[in-house]
Amino acid sequence: MHWRRGRVHRLVREWPGAREVEVDLDVPLPRLGGAPDEEAAREGAADRVRAVALVDVVGAPEPGDAVVLSVSALARGLGTGGSAGVVALPDRLPADPPPAPGHLVKARYTPLQAMVLGVDEQESPHHGALVDADDLGGLPVVVADLHSALPAVLAGWRAGRAAAGLGPGRCVYVMTDGGALPAALSRTTAGLRAAGWLDAVVSTGQSFGGDVEAVTLHTGLLAARHVLGADLVVVAQGPGNLGTGTRWGFSGVACGEAVNAVATLGGRPLASLRVSGADARERHRGVSHHSLTAYGRVALAAADVVVPRLGGALGERVREQARALGPDGGGRHRLVEVDVEGLDVALAASPVGLSTMGRGPDVDPAPFLAAAAAGREAASPTTG
Repeated sequence: MHWRRGRVHRLVREWPGAREVEVDLDVPLPRLGGAPDEEAAREGAADRVRAVALVDVVGAPEPGDAVVLSVSALARGLGTGGSAGVVALPDRLPADPPPAPGHLVKARYTPLQAMVLGVDEQESPHHGALVDADDLGGLPVVVADLHSALPAVLAGWRAGRAAAGLGPGRCVYVMTDGGALPAALSRTTAGLRAAGWLDAVVSTGQSFGGDVEAVTLHTGLLAARHVLGADLVVVAQGPGNLGTGTRWGFSGVACGEAVNAVATLGGRPLASLRVSGADARERHRGVSHHSLTAYGRVALAAADVVVPRLGGALGERVREQARALGPDGGGRHRLVEVDVEGLDVALAASPVGLSTMGRGPDVDPAPFLAAAAAGREAASPTTG
């Protein structure tokens, strides 16, 4: 771990559950590669950084506050998780929380483990609704690899519902723990909530900070149905993504496990493909190897794999790659081709910015159209 002390220079921005500040460091960051602090200072390493505070965990930093920071992500130059984190306000610790039920611990055995009330534990007022709950009743559940797919799925869902003369219904995001653990780090969900596009967040596994906390993905899905009254669920990891360039070493493997959970509980799993026409890495061009592995090898239950009807050579490539997931290619899934006409307009109405792997729809529209197609299919009459 790389630790620093510093003092808050200014407030940059805030959203529900989080505050971003600029901090003047007592000691500059090392150069990339781990140069000693003295050498880093001579080389002009950064001595003012941006840091994010989870206000419900460490308090709300103000200009002039002393802070203790974790800066390893900055020191290593990471993209995912690439910011400093406020660990403590040593001169202004938050007051103790009032007595409350709940003994579910998340981010367990880390110094900042959070104790929350799980929707499924005995002290919860919803325990009775979930104690014997075992069925999603055909609820459509869109599974996506990246957090950035969430607003696009919702855009497609809303467009599909509107075309059928229906309102948007209740939409719930079930957050897995493959990316960020704190739900508050997602400015996307904050913006979707403020705009009325998203009704609730369920944080599952080690993730925390949602409207509802659940021990597992299974109870998170059941809570979305039986506690929150969801008409649509989107399952995806939080902000950030871990990949190693190997077949199995990526956090999106959990997409296959999510398909299994949805099918086991009697929901309708819809597999959203991770697609790109601009990624420089061959393994992510067309249909990403993440989707082919997660849905082709990990998902043992059948899902509706949504194949967007993209034009040109990219569309042909996507259809051919997706074929491996369906019966003609030896796969177990149902391939559902979905028209993307008009989805660009639906995406343009998103109340939050659209970006994946640093690229927006103007550079790489395919990933957003693919996710929106999954939302449109979820809204089809076959979902009930």
